[in-house]
Amino acid sequence: MPRFLPLFFLLAFAPFFVARGSAQEAQRLPTAPLTILCARGPHRFTTEIAATPQERALGLMFRRSLAPDSGMLFDFKRPQEVAFWMKNTLVPLDMLFVDAEGRIVGIHADAVPLSLATIPSPGPVRAVIELLGGTAARLGIRPGDRVLFPIFGNSP
Repeated sequence: MPRFLPLFFLLAFAPFFVARGSAQEAQRLPTAPLTILCARGPHRFTTEIAATPQERALGLMFRRSLAPDSGMLFDFKRPQEVAFWMKNTLVPLDMLFVDAEGRIVGIHADAVPLSLATIPSPGPVRAVIELLGGTAARLGIRPGDRVLFPIFGNSP
């Protein structure tokens, strides 16, 4: 009988973990407008702001969809090297790595949902912007483009 104990606990607590994921999915952070200036012109997004370690750790996990004009900005407060993964993230994402002056210094396109592979920044960054996978290519966003947002000392 003891060999079935782990299975019992898994089945007994599975509803808790499913409910927890659903609750996290519903959690939304404060939003702010953000503009990316590129060769094709300005592109405006409504971004949730992940400013605390807890908010950054949760990120866009458990979200089943993401609007094409929305995203999340991870503010690290000071330039540093960072790494992301897609654990519990259900939609593909473009990750835009942004330096302290608001310049995009790297893009990781179409990060694979649920992957545990690490995605490192190309050097120290102040922030990372996550957009729906394929957005950067669709809009022509490239390294060197500028992000307008108050943490970079500029605003749209």
